[in-house]
Amino acid sequence: MSSALERLKELTSKISSYEITRKENMRTLARLFDELQLSDKVGGFHDIFEFKAINLSGISLAEGDLGSIKEGKYLQIIGIKYDKTAKVKNRNISLGYYGRVEKVAPEIRNTIVRFIISWRFEKSFRTLEHYYTMLECLPEGSQNSAPLS
Repeated sequence: MSSALERLKELTSKISSYEITRKENMRTLARLFDELQLSDKVGGFHDIFEFKAINLSGISLAEGDLGSIKEGKYLQIIGIKYDKTAKVKNRNISLGYYGRVEKVAPEIRNTIVRFIISWRFEKSFRTLEHYYTMLECLPEGSQNSAPLS
């Protein structure tokens, strides 16, 4: 019994840690949103989550190469919106253009990378919550039950 209780305590601790980190991340994300002046293209802070994805050109976001610049490229934050009613479903929107990446101050480049990673961190939580809600809508033993519609 104590083993189960210890596992429960560990799990509770992890969940609590994730929630604290998530709240800190949202504060950081809001600050970076303001610093990068993204409201001009996005609107309010919470509107940033209407994007399906946010990408970056000119700087690597790959895990082993995070933050390294791509010489000769232009630094740009690109938001991707999905519109199921449009002829072209995905639409790329420039959220911020900064010029040649090698001419942008390292502090600004780091701010942009931190913003993208922080946004993706929060977006992953929102995606998780979305799919959790969808699973709750399914009847138990759904492989043997009738379709939902």
